[in-house]
Amino acid sequence: MKVVGFAGYSGSGKTTLVEQLIPALKSRGLRVSVVKHAHHKFDIDHPGKDTWRHREAGAFEVVAASSKRLVLMREFEQSAELSVHHLLAELYPGVDWVLVEGFKNSDLLKIEVWRDASARPVQYTDDPFIVAIATDSPAQLPESTLRPVLDLNDADGVAGWLVDNGARFEYNPQAYL
Repeated sequence: MKVVGFAGYSGSGKTTLVEQLIPALKSRGLRVSVVKHAHHKFDIDHPGKDTWRHREAGAFEVVAASSKRLVLMREFEQSAELSVHHLLAELYPGVDWVLVEGFKNSDLLKIEVWRDASARPVQYTDDPFIVAIATDSPAQLPESTLRPVLDLNDADGVAGWLVDNGARFEYNPQAYL
């Protein structure tokens, strides 16, 4: 399995890029999973639904499955900040690519998503795990770089770059134990 992270500030376009990369990679015959860092308390089910009722009743885990979908919810009694490596270990092993959104401080190889219009600083100057920059304004990058600069508005081009450099993103979970 190959793993690549997408780092950038809120509003930079990470979610949109990841959303567009999924079909671009799938069109190449690849199976894609996503790991997303969520902030604070979030919910995927709704009050009144069976899964919500079971969770609210105190279940540590709720697994819901149908012929088309499986969902695992785990309720931590105390705050637990899981690493991206813990989450990757939960994934189905037959996936070709995992796109990781968030976890900008992780030790995964990442593509920085940056827009000049955001008026936010770049991260590639201080993060050795950033291997490329996806931007809509390459001429405005504040510091020159030898890293590839990808067109943020060309998801197919970014997908092609990932596939062409796939060996670089091969994930070895043993390296993180």
